[in-house]
Amino acid sequence: MRTTNGAARAKAKKRMLKKAKGFRGGRRNMSRTVQETLIRAGVFAFRDRKAYKRSMRSLWIIRINAACRALGIRYSELIAGLAKADILLDRKMLAEMAVNDAEAFEQVVNLAKAALAK
Repeated sequence: MRTTNGAARAKAKKRMLKKAKGFRGGRRNMSRTVQETLIRAGVFAFRDRKAYKRSMRSLWIIRINAACRALGIRYSELIAGLAKADILLDRKMLAEMAVNDAEAFEQVVNLAKAALAK
């Protein structure tokens, strides 16, 4: 016969209920509902970690493109020029430079332009 209230099972239930803290209604204190909700929450968390990375990359590209346009070059040309010049800056760093260190970003753009002109 399967036990339903042994020490290990009680501990597992307690652990599960602790994870459901802050949920509303039966999603907080009914074992089966809590379990379903936690599974669903885990799926959303996994999916949205990936979505967050995508949205951040998109934001970086928008910032870089805006700063590039002000300096007379398109984003795609900048990336191609950086590849030709063997400059290994990722989009996160480029966006950070574009927002907070305009002079350094302008130097990087000039290097990319020079590499494209060759």
